[in-house]
Amino acid sequence: MTKPYLLLALLVVALLALLPEVGNNYVLRIGAMMLMYMSLALAWNFIGGFAGYPSFGTAGFFGLGAYVSALLQAQGLPAQISWVFAAAVGGVFALLLGVILLRLRGHAFAIATLVVAEVLREIINAWTSLTGGGMGLNLAYSGLSPEVAARYYYHCMLVLAVLAFIATVVVAGNKLGFGLRCIKQNEGAANMVGVNATLYKAAAFALSGVFIAAAGGIYASWTGYIEPADVFDIMISIKAIVMVLLGGVGTILGPVIGALAFLVLDEIVWRNLLKLHTGTLGLLIVLLVLFLPMGLYSLRPRHRNAAKVKA
Repeated sequence: MTKPYLLLALLVVALLALLPEVGNNYVLRIGAMMLMYMSLALAWNFIGGFAGYPSFGTAGFFGLGAYVSALLQAQGLPAQISWVFAAAVGGVFALLLGVILLRLRGHAFAIATLVVAEVLREIINAWTSLTGGGMGLNLAYSGLSPEVAARYYYHCMLVLAVLAFIATVVVAGNKLGFGLRCIKQNEGAANMVGVNATLYKAAAFALSGVFIAAAGGIYASWTGYIEPADVFDIMISIKAIVMVLLGGVGTILGPVIGALAFLVLDEIVWRNLLKLHTGTLGLLIVLLVLFLPMGLYSLRPRHRNAAKVKA
C-alpha cells in the first residue's frame, strides 16, 4: 500500500473512532453493521481475492463463531474471552477443512463450501439439547444501557475491522500474499517454482475463518439472541462476495470500499423501494459488476491515468 492510501486509511479509522461522539443509537447500529460487513469482506478476500478460490462458507464460519461464543458464555465465560475462543475454533476448523476441500477448484470448491455451511446449520438445528435447535439461544443480559451497548459494540466491530485490515496489509506485502497471487494466476506453475500451494491456501482459509468466526461471536453478544436461520443465512456468504466484487477483488482497500458501497446501496434501496428491495438491490449490483468488473477501486486516479495512456 502506498503512503497516500495508508494515510487515507488512518484518517478513515480516526473518523470512525469519533463517530460515537456525534452519532445516536441508530447511526451507531448502522456503523457497527458496516464495520462487521468490512470484516467479513476483508476475511473473504484472503481466500477468494488473493488465492482466487470462491468460498461460499462465510455463513458457516459466522454461525459457528456465534454458537461457540454463545455456548461458552452460557458456561460463565466472559464475552471477550469467548470471542477469542470463537476465532480460534473458526481458524482451526477452516484449516482442517481447507486441507480437504482446497484440493477442489472453481465451482466444485464453491459448492463444497456451501454444503459445509448447510451441514453445520443442520447439526445446530438437530442438536437441541445443546443449541436449542430452531428455537434459538438466548445470551445473558450484559447489563449495559442501550446507549452504552451501542457504543461498546460499535467499538468492538471497529477493532475487529482494523485488525482484519492490518492482516490484509501484512499478507499482501509478504511472502504469503505473493504466493497466493501466484496460485491465483497459475497454481500448477506456482507449485513448479517452489510455492507450497496447499500450505498457502490453507493459511489463507484459516485467516478467513478466524475473522469471520470472531465477527459471529461479537454479533451473538450484540444481538443477545441467535438462531440457525439468522447466523447461518446464505445471504451472509453472498453479501461478503458481492462486497468484494463491488470494491475490487484481491486488493487491499477494495473490500472496505465495497462494504461502504453495499451498505449505502442497501439503505437507499430499503428506504425508497421497500417492496422491491431485494430485486432492485440485486439489479444495481449486477450493473455495477458488469460495467466495473475490477470494482470501484479501479476508479482511483492511477487507473484513470493509465487508461488515458493506453488510449
